[in-house]
Amino acid sequence: MNGTDREDIRPGLEVEIVLKEDQGTDKLTRGIVADILTGSSYHPRGIKVRLETGEVGRVQNIIE
Repeated sequence: MNGTDREDIRPGLEVEIVLKEDQGTDKLTRGIVADILTGSSYHPRGIKVRLETGEVGRVQNIIE
């Protein structure tokens, strides 16, 4: 699953995000969702989340 639909993402889920400073590169950061920051139900570039580490980025992949 990709991370464009808010309904697919919940706190405690393991995801890969792209940090703002890493946009345009292939670098992804893996972590556990602490908070969902995007209010809308869909975002074409990925739902914005805060990981438990405090890092903020857009979800690219959901780890099943």
